[in-house]
Parts: sequence; structure tokens; C-alpha cells
Amino acid sequence: MTSLVVANGTVITLGERCRVLPAHDVICDGATIAAIEPHVPGRAAGRVVDAGGMVVLPGFINAHTHFYSAFARGLGKAAPSASFVEVLEHLWWRLDKTLLLEDCRVSALITLIDAVRHGTTTLIDHHASPGAVRGSLAALATAVREVGVRACLCYEVSDRDGAEVAADGIAENVEFIQRCRDGADPLLRALFGLHASFTLTDATLSRAAAAARELGAGFHVHVAEAAADQADCVAKHGIRVVERLHRFGMLGPRTIAAHCVHVDGAEIARLAESGTVVAHNPQSNMNNAVGTANLISLVERGVRVALGTDAMTTAMLEELRAAIWAQRNARGLPSVGFGEAVNALTRTNPQVASALWGLTLGELAAGAAADMAVLAYDPPTPLTADTAAGHLVFGMSQARVDATIAGGRVLLEDGELRLGIDERAVMAHARELSARVWARF
Repeated sequence: MTSLVVANGTVITLGERCRVLPAHDVICDGATIAAIEPHVPGRAAGRVVDAGGMVVLPGFINAHTHFYSAFARGLGKAAPSASFVEVLEHLWWRLDKTLLLEDCRVSALITLIDAVRHGTTTLIDHHASPGAVRGSLAALATAVREVGVRACLCYEVSDRDGAEVAADGIAENVEFIQRCRDGADPLLRALFGLHASFTLTDATLSRAAAAARELGAGFHVHVAEAAADQADCVAKHGIRVVERLHRFGMLGPRTIAAHCVHVDGAEIARLAESGTVVAHNPQSNMNNAVGTANLISLVERGVRVALGTDAMTTAMLEELRAAIWAQRNARGLPSVGFGEAVNALTRTNPQVASALWGLTLGELAAGAAADMAVLAYDPPTPLTADTAAGHLVFGMSQARVDATIAGGRVLLEDGELRLGIDERAVMAHARELSARVWARF
């Protein structure tokens, strides 16, 4: 059954063997790509998206973000901060305490709508709302279903708000992981969320490790985002952050270690040998003045590095460009970082998402998920498999997303949302909720 044809575009498959296929049709059977074939005018289909004169790419994947941060836009009540810990204390830890369940749902909803507008079809989120822990992941899941993209969710367990909130965070993760284990909802997956070493006691880490081990779940945790995380770990535990997580059995190929800006050589080796994924978030790191993760050394030493945004954007090509510029600026070398950053987005992100969902994501091929971004890009120079990465960074990154498709469902077409959602009403409701959040801040 042909349910959808994305017709007559220049198909860039990405994947291990990237191909550039001008004037091709991507033929979908439900949520899956059935075939990619030369364009045939008038090909019978239940639904046709005209990609003529445009490029068709796999939907983009975001390896680390925070839906709950959406209500921080324009918030000017936080005191100026002189360090990363003060950023947390003055802004984020005050904001997340104010969030109620409806705030969580709507902040996720507006973030996901924005993701659709930027061709991002899969997001790995890390949530915090210590005033409304229980039921928070279900609230996010409601927004995910409303929009129709894929999301992997977790709750960030922390001791910063007391033992009861930490226990609720563990229970919230356990319940949601159990709900997602059977894969009955094709849009949703789960990891076990932790905040960071410096806000977690050994007792809480032990309970979290035991709960996740019983479920066979991986973790999603901030690691050495700032030097303060390492200093705290050495002072309190006599070891560095990566080693502490290793001792609790929290590293491995199912775990995402976000940031890793301040890891040393021994920690890099541990991350590599364990197969742990590092989610690099260059714009956030620059914004918080915590430094630049050594993407090049991480990759050279065998670490699997993915690309996240830490909620700075949902536009993955914007983050890709920032990753390249950050490496070049940090090293003072204008010819480094390109391949490492491109591979993080186009190779590691798909590997991580594909493992979570148990199907091929981030590649256009028969049998892969029918997740696509159609970009209004007409290349001024030859576009081939050899030049595609250059076009991605220096051309397509500036192009308008014309269509977004997830699981064979058209979410955006001709630059217009096809979600069945009244976006103006959503934004009006968000303004009402965020005003209340700001009043409680």
C-alpha cells in the first residue's frame, strides 16, 4: 500500500553510504519507507508532497534538550550570574520549581511545534519540575502525541529539593519506563534521568542504579558541564565524575552523558571503552561560559559523540554550524572540527535514536522510518555525495523547511503546519501560563 509519496525531490539519504538522488520519489507504506525510485509523474498514491526543486533529508534528531525551558524566553527577573552554578541557582532551579503539570505540557507543545518548523522529528528530552514531579512525563507525552514527532523522555532525579522529591523522581522514571517498554506507542521512548553528580548523593545514585538495572534502562545525565561539577565530586568523593558514575554502573551504550566539557584523559578513555554516548551542546556551553567540549579529542579517542541543543534551539543545522565554529575558535585553527561535527549529527544521532526505537532513523532507505525534512534549497554548485556535507553546513542550514514528515504523517507542508492544532490558541494559552509562572518565580 502506498500511503504517501514525497515526489520529485533531490533525495539525500545520509547514512553509512550517503547517496544524492535527483528527481526521485520517496514512497511510503504507512510509517515506513517502502522504496526510493526515480520520479514518475502522476504516481498513484494516497497523498503526495511535491518536493520538486527541493532537497529531501531524513528528519533531524536532537540528542539532548529541555522542553520545560520554553517559559524562560524573555524572563528578566533572574539576578546576574558570575558562574554556572549561579545560573542554575538564579534562573533554572527557580524556574523549574514553579512549573505545574499544565505548564509542562504546554512548554513541551510549543517546543515541539517549533521542532516541526525546523524539520526536527526526534528529540531526546531531560525534564525537571520538582513542584510537579508525578505525572510530569505523562504531561510531556500528551504534547508529543498532539504534535506527532518522536520523543525519548526522562525525569532528572536530584537531591537538591530534598529526599521526597528525589524519591518521586525515581518513581516517575520507573513508571514511565515501564509504560514505554512494550513499545505500544511508536512515538515514545524513555531513559532514566539524573541531574548531575554534584546534586546527587550516593544513596540516591544507588537507588536509581538499582531501579534502572531492574528495568534494563540506560541513563540520561549531565556530566562535567562546568568545572564546579568536577570540583564537587573530587572534594566529596575523592574521584572525578565519570569514575563515580562508572562505580555505580551507570555508563554504557544506552547512557547519554550530556556536555562532558571538563573531562580528562582517563575519563575520555572510560567513556570510550564503555560505549557511553556524549551529547555535545556547543551553543549552551558558550552561552553559559563553561568552555568548549573537546569534540576532536573525544572522537579521536573513540567516544561516540552526538549533537544536542540543550534547548537553545530546535534547528539542528544551526547547532551543527555552532559546533564547527566553536571547535575552530577554541583551537585557533580554521580547518578543524567539520567532519566530527557533521558525523555527530548525521551518524551518531541516528545510531542513538535507532537503538532507542528499534528501527532505522536518520537515513532514507527502504525499511527505514518515514521521517523526512524537505528543504527549499536549490544548490548553486554541484550537489553530490562528496559535496553534500558542505551544502548541509553552508547552504541548507540557511534554507526554509518546506515540509516535515514523521512516521509517514505530514506535519508541515508548504511551510504551513498540518497538525490540526490551533497554533495561535496554543501561544495565547502559553502566554497566560508563563505570566503565572513568572509571577511565582
